[in-house]
Amino acid sequence: MKPLLYILTLFLIVSCSNDDIIKNPYLPDYKFNTNNFIDTRLPQYNKLQLPGNYVILEGYGINGVVLFYAGGDIYNAFELSDPNHALSTCSKLTIDGIIASCTCNDDNSYDILTGNMAEGTTGQYTLLRYNVEVSGYIIRVYNN
Repeated sequence: MKPLLYILTLFLIVSCSNDDIIKNPYLPDYKFNTNNFIDTRLPQYNKLQLPGNYVILEGYGINGVVLFYAGGDIYNAFELSDPNHALSTCSKLTIDGIIASCTCNDDNSYDILTGNMAEGTTGQYTLLRYNVEVSGYIIRVYNN
């Protein structure tokens, strides 16, 4: 019985691969790292000490990154490109409250707290989430 279990386990491990993960065809995989540049004691980032606030990080990701502070130790970082469009001038997202919207004809919108699509948004992809690491007052956002 044990040899059969080992063979089945080995088969499952070998049959799973990174190819099984669905990649978004619209968004390239840009690597970046903010390192220690986001310090919430600095004026441009100090609103990240209060829940419900966000900052836009230009120069990172594809069209920039929105970094949202939900409270406690929860920070979310998302790409500011509509994940359901090929890259274009209208696919860059703008923020109003906690909603990120594109200006393309379909008016896709996303929640920057969760990255989920708002009602009426077309497509299958949620916002592209980036990694966030918090150490005291320093926040690092990265995709590498």
